[in-house]
Amino acid sequence: MQVESRLFGLIDIEESKVIHFVNGLVGFPHMTDFALIHDADGESGKGVQWLQSMQEGNFAMPVLNPLQVLDAYNPTVEDELLTPLGEMQDDDMLVFVTVTVPSDVTKMTVNLKGPIIINVNNCKACQVIAEGENCEVKFPIYDILKSRKGGE
Repeated sequence: MQVESRLFGLIDIEESKVIHFVNGLVGFPHMTDFALIHDADGESGKGVQWLQSMQEGNFAMPVLNPLQVLDAYNPTVEDELLTPLGEMQDDDMLVFVTVTVPSDVTKMTVNLKGPIIINVNNCKACQVIAEGENCEVKFPIYDILKSRKGGE
Protein backbone atom coordinates (compact mmCIF):
# COMPACT_ATOMS: atom_id res chain seq x y z
CA MET A 1 0.00 0.00 0.00
CA GLN A 2 1.39 3.41 -0.93
CA VAL A 3 0.64 6.95 0.19
CA GLU A 4 2.20 10.26 -0.77
CA SER A 5 2.96 11.84 2.59
CA ARG A 6 3.56 15.55 3.07
CA LEU A 7 6.23 14.80 5.70
CA PHE A 8 7.81 11.59 4.39
CA GLY A 9 7.29 11.64 0.62
CA LEU A 10 6.11 8.46 -1.07
CA ILE A 11 5.92 5.65 1.49
CA ASP A 12 5.19 2.00 0.89
CA ILE A 13 3.59 0.13 3.79
CA GLU A 14 2.95 -3.59 3.88
CA GLU A 15 -0.79 -4.23 4.07
CA SER A 16 -0.21 -6.32 7.22
CA LYS A 17 1.39 -3.30 8.98
CA VAL A 18 -1.54 -0.93 8.41
CA ILE A 19 -3.19 -0.04 11.72
CA HIS A 20 -6.98 0.07 11.50
CA PHE A 21 -8.79 2.40 13.89
CA VAL A 22 -12.18 0.79 14.36
CA ASN A 23 -13.90 4.16 15.01
CA GLY A 24 -11.31 6.55 13.58
CA LEU A 25 -9.49 9.03 15.78
CA VAL A 26 -11.21 11.51 18.07
CA GLY A 27 -12.04 14.46 15.81
CA PHE A 28 -11.19 12.48 12.65
CA PRO A 29 -13.71 9.61 12.49
CA HIS A 30 -13.32 9.24 8.70
CA MET A 31 -9.60 8.44 9.01
CA THR A 32 -9.32 4.79 9.92
CA ASP A 33 -6.09 3.45 8.40
CA PHE A 34 -2.65 4.55 9.58
CA ALA A 35 0.99 3.55 9.45
CA LEU A 36 3.30 3.99 12.43
CA ILE A 37 6.45 5.74 11.20
CA HIS A 38 9.61 5.96 13.27
CA ASP A 39 13.13 7.20 12.62
CA ALA A 40 14.98 4.61 10.53
CA ASP A 41 18.03 5.05 12.77
CA GLY A 42 15.98 4.93 15.93
CA GLU A 43 14.42 2.06 17.76
CA SER A 44 10.70 1.47 17.38
CA GLY A 45 8.93 2.56 20.54
CA LYS A 46 11.56 5.17 21.44
CA GLY A 47 11.14 8.90 20.91
CA VAL A 48 8.52 10.65 18.86
CA GLN A 49 6.89 8.54 16.15
CA TRP A 50 4.22 9.45 13.64
CA LEU A 51 0.79 8.05 12.85
CA GLN A 52 0.57 8.68 9.11
CA SER A 53 -2.90 8.52 7.60
CA MET A 54 -3.08 6.11 4.67
CA GLN A 55 -6.19 7.92 3.43
CA GLU A 56 -4.95 11.51 3.66
CA GLY A 57 -1.28 12.10 2.85
CA ASN A 58 -1.29 15.56 4.45
CA PHE A 59 -2.24 14.17 7.86
CA ALA A 60 0.40 12.75 10.20
CA MET A 61 0.18 12.98 13.97
CA PRO A 62 3.18 12.85 16.32
CA VAL A 63 2.82 10.24 19.07
CA LEU A 64 4.93 9.11 22.00
CA ASN A 65 5.03 6.20 24.42
CA PRO A 66 3.66 7.85 27.60
CA LEU A 67 6.12 5.97 29.82
CA GLN A 68 8.88 8.07 28.26
CA VAL A 69 7.53 11.13 30.07
CA LEU A 70 5.58 9.72 33.01
CA ASP A 71 6.84 6.50 34.59
CA ALA A 72 3.68 6.10 36.65
CA TYR A 73 1.22 6.46 33.72
CA ASN A 74 -1.39 3.78 34.27
CA PRO A 75 -4.81 5.12 33.30
CA THR A 76 -8.09 3.39 33.96
CA VAL A 77 -9.90 2.42 30.77
CA GLU A 78 -13.28 0.72 30.66
CA ASP A 79 -12.88 -2.84 29.33
CA GLU A 80 -15.75 -2.47 26.88
CA LEU A 81 -13.87 0.35 25.10
CA LEU A 82 -11.17 -2.19 24.19
CA THR A 83 -13.57 -4.94 23.06
CA PRO A 84 -13.42 -3.91 19.36
CA LEU A 85 -9.66 -4.59 19.39
CA GLY A 86 -10.14 -8.31 20.04
CA GLU A 87 -8.47 -10.46 22.65
CA MET A 88 -5.12 -9.24 23.93
CA GLN A 89 -2.83 -9.48 26.90
CA ASP A 90 -0.78 -6.56 28.23
CA ASP A 91 2.19 -7.71 26.11
CA ASP A 92 0.03 -7.46 22.96
CA MET A 93 -0.78 -3.80 23.58
CA LEU A 94 1.02 -0.67 22.38
CA VAL A 95 0.00 2.58 24.03
CA PHE A 96 0.71 6.03 22.58
CA VAL A 97 -0.32 9.57 23.42
CA THR A 98 -0.56 12.41 20.94
CA VAL A 99 2.05 15.16 21.03
CA THR A 100 1.30 18.84 20.48
CA VAL A 101 4.27 20.95 19.40
CA PRO A 102 3.43 24.68 19.28
CA SER A 103 5.72 27.30 17.72
CA ASP A 104 7.35 27.66 21.16
CA VAL A 105 8.65 24.09 21.63
CA THR A 106 9.17 24.69 25.34
CA LYS A 107 5.36 24.51 25.61
CA MET A 108 5.21 21.00 24.06
CA THR A 109 2.55 18.76 25.63
CA VAL A 110 1.06 15.28 25.40
CA ASN A 111 -2.57 14.27 25.82
CA LEU A 112 -2.64 11.71 28.62
CA LYS A 113 -6.47 11.80 28.68
CA GLY A 114 -6.87 10.31 25.17
CA PRO A 115 -4.40 7.43 24.78
CA ILE A 116 -4.22 5.38 21.60
CA ILE A 117 -4.30 1.62 22.17
CA ILE A 118 -3.05 -0.78 19.47
CA ASN A 119 -3.48 -4.56 19.50
CA VAL A 120 -0.23 -5.72 17.86
CA ASN A 121 -1.71 -9.14 17.00
CA ASN A 122 -4.30 -7.83 14.56
CA CYS A 123 -3.27 -4.15 14.06
CA LYS A 124 -6.62 -2.90 15.34
CA ALA A 125 -6.58 0.32 17.34
CA CYS A 126 -8.76 2.83 19.12
CA GLN A 127 -8.41 6.10 20.94
CA VAL A 128 -10.10 6.08 24.33
CA ILE A 129 -10.87 8.52 27.10
CA ALA A 130 -8.88 7.52 30.17
CA GLU A 131 -9.58 8.17 33.83
CA GLY A 132 -7.05 8.74 36.56
CA GLU A 133 -5.22 11.47 38.40
CA ASN A 134 -2.33 11.47 35.87
CA CYS A 135 -4.60 11.98 32.86
CA GLU A 136 -4.14 15.60 31.84
CA VAL A 137 -5.11 16.75 28.36
CA LYS A 138 -2.08 19.08 28.13
CA PHE A 139 0.73 17.52 30.15
CA PRO A 140 3.96 19.57 29.63
CA ILE A 141 6.90 17.44 28.49
CA TYR A 142 9.68 19.71 27.23
CA ASP A 143 11.64 19.82 30.51
CA ILE A 144 11.15 16.08 31.06
CA LEU A 145 12.47 15.17 27.60
CA LYS A 146 15.35 17.63 27.94
CA SER A 147 16.42 16.23 31.33
CA ARG A 148 16.14 12.60 30.18
CA LYS A 149 18.13 13.29 27.03
CA GLY A 150 20.85 14.96 29.11
CA GLY A 151 20.96 11.98 31.45
CA GLU A 152 21.54 9.42 28.68
